[in-house]
Amino acid sequence: MTQFAIFATLLIVVVAAFILPPLWLGLRAPKSTESERKALNLNIFRDQLAELEREKTEGTLSASDFDQAHRELQRRLLEEVAPADLPTPQTSHAPSRKLAIAILVLLPILSLAGYGILGNTKALDPTQTVAQPPMTPEQINAMVGKLAERMQANPGDLKGWLMLARSYKTMGRYDEAVQAFSKAETLVNEDPDLLANYAETVAMANGKGLKGKPIELVQRALKLDPKHAHSLFLAGAAAMEAGENKKGIAYWEQLLPQVEPGSEIDQMLRSGIDKMKQGK
Repeated sequence: MTQFAIFATLLIVVVAAFILPPLWLGLRAPKSTESERKALNLNIFRDQLAELEREKTEGTLSASDFDQAHRELQRRLLEEVAPADLPTPQTSHAPSRKLAIAILVLLPILSLAGYGILGNTKALDPTQTVAQPPMTPEQINAMVGKLAERMQANPGDLKGWLMLARSYKTMGRYDEAVQAFSKAETLVNEDPDLLANYAETVAMANGKGLKGKPIELVQRALKLDPKHAHSLFLAGAAAMEAGENKKGIAYWEQLLPQVEPGSEIDQMLRSGIDKMKQGK
C-alpha cells in the first residue's frame, strides 16, 4: 500500500509539473533565432569562397569549375539574404490560474476514482497480496469431512456429491469416490467427462481393470461424444486388456490427432498401437 501511494503521488507530481506551469504563467513562444542562423550561414559561405579561391590558385580547380562553383555560391548567398517572409506573431495567452488550481485539486481525486472503478482495489490490501501457505493434509481432510457431513444433510444436492466424489478421488479414497459418484448418476449420465472420470474411479476402486461397469460407462460417454479424448483412451486401454487389438488400435488412432505430436501421451499411444499391431 505504501509503495503504491508513493509511486502514485510521484506520477501525479510529474504530470502536474508539465501541465500547471504553462497554465499558471501563460504561454509564450520562444524568440526567433533567424538572424543568428543567417549570420552563421554567411560565415560558412565566406569560408567556402576562400576555399575555392585557394584551390584555383593551387591549380587543383580549373577556371571553368571555379566559375560554376562561384556562381552557385552567389545564388545561394542571394537566397539567404533575400527579404524574409512576414514574421509569425508570437503566441501567448494570459495565465489561467483558476484552471490550474482546478486541475491540481481534481487530478488526484479523478485518479483515485478511476482506479476504484477500473483497478484492483484488493491489491492495495497487504493481506490479499501475501502468498497463503499451502493447506496441510489435515486441513484438506477436515474440509472434505465437512463437505461429507453437509451432503448427508442434503442428499439431493447432486453437484455437491460430484464435488465430494472428485475430492475423494484426488485423495485416493476410491471406494468413497465411487459411492459419491453413484449419488449423482443423474448428472453423470449426461456428461462424457463425468462418465469417464466415474469409469476410471470404479476401475481404481475394484482393482480389476476396465472390464465390467467401467467399460459400460466409457461406451455411454462415447455415445454422447464419439471423439471424447478421455473416453477414447480408456476404451483403447480396455480393448488392449481384453486382447481386442483391432478395437484398441481403432480407438487410439482416433485419439492421436487430438494430442500434441511428440508429447509423452503421443509417444505412449504410438507405442501401444505398435504393440497391438504386433499382437503383443
